[in-house]
Amino acid sequence: MELVNLKDSTERVSFAQAVKQGIGKEQGLFFVKKIESFSDSEIDELLSLDLVTRSQKVLRHLIGSDEIPTLENIIADAFNFKAPLVKADDNTYCLELFHGPTLAFKDFGARFMARVLSSIIGSDKCTILTATSGDTGAAVADAFYHQDKINVVVLYPKGMVSPLQESLIATLGDNIKAVEVNAPFDNCQDMVKTAFDDLEFKQSVGLNSANSINVSRLLAQVCYYFEAVSQLSKADREKVVFSVPCGNFGNITAGLISKALGLKCRFVIACNANDTVPRYLSTGNWEPHKTIATISNAMDISRPNNWPRVEALCKIMGWSLSDFDFGSVSDETTKQNMKALYEKTGYILEPHASVAHKVLSDNLKDGEIGIFLGTAHPAKFKEEVDATLGIDLPLPKPLADRMNLEKQKKLMDADFATLKSYMLDELKLGD
Repeated sequence: MELVNLKDSTERVSFAQAVKQGIGKEQGLFFVKKIESFSDSEIDELLSLDLVTRSQKVLRHLIGSDEIPTLENIIADAFNFKAPLVKADDNTYCLELFHGPTLAFKDFGARFMARVLSSIIGSDKCTILTATSGDTGAAVADAFYHQDKINVVVLYPKGMVSPLQESLIATLGDNIKAVEVNAPFDNCQDMVKTAFDDLEFKQSVGLNSANSINVSRLLAQVCYYFEAVSQLSKADREKVVFSVPCGNFGNITAGLISKALGLKCRFVIACNANDTVPRYLSTGNWEPHKTIATISNAMDISRPNNWPRVEALCKIMGWSLSDFDFGSVSDETTKQNMKALYEKTGYILEPHASVAHKVLSDNLKDGEIGIFLGTAHPAKFKEEVDATLGIDLPLPKPLADRMNLEKQKKLMDADFATLKSYMLDELKLGD
């Protein structure tokens, strides 16, 4: 698999190198140059398989036969949980991506990346530095916990992740270091970018990222779009509309790769008040605003890293950005929609799923089958869900077990020099 730096097309790397390197020159994202689609008969065959077997074939097709000899074993170990398609109301389904160990969709990508990286790292130093608005940090922490030769530093914005998300990030210890930043997520992301720009520091610590800028995260997420369609009847498989709650736009990039591979579907972009992309699609002007804190906090990103990949893939495939339906949803509307669906069918939405469900409902055409992504278990947002729906949602065991553990975290301002000093000292990486 050859990948190209979207900012410097002269930099071309293999999949394994892209996983190890994370990001290219000038902070350019690595991405595919082309995608070979499956035939209709091959798609039908793939959809008849179980999740693991199908994912092995899809990812081997994308990555190639000459890379990652243990790929099939990695996938079998990483994807050891289900992603059920559950009916939410008359013509919409939720793809529940929260049945993994940290109860969030990022378990797919984080577990896959951790195992791929461990298989190729050899004797090299490796420090994962990642910024999170909630679920990425939890999934990465769990996936890399106790992994030999790999240290992890997770940055998250103070007061902008849920208590349960913070518990999943900050209670592990060992090779997982939690850093609470006194600033919004975009500032955390900027600290990561600055770290990658410091070439001496980057090389000395073996810096890598487990955000969706790492291409391994994206490729893993491609697999559950196939899984969603496989759970529909053959008659419904060509009527699918996916509504994706968008923050950094990695999830929808993965979905568009599945479409490029041959799935018959279209995509709806669902955002909260951080609506840079919906405004861009409406006006043609890229004008990020200051990030707004919302109850769908994982989407509180005003400068999404993965948008260049979306545009690159559209160019590769000859798609138009005007083909996207899109929408943005306020907190108040998010809550109203949570309550309305619960009263109608009893299905429980957390805020991110509610945003996706609402925008899907507003854009679904007659005869279409709507699928919105449930990216996190509702209990991860228990306070908001309980208050909105008037219920007492029980905590699943993985959350209950971690909720009362002592948090091990470092508080700092959004300053790279402070972060660099902390990492060199705390991780003993300056030796």
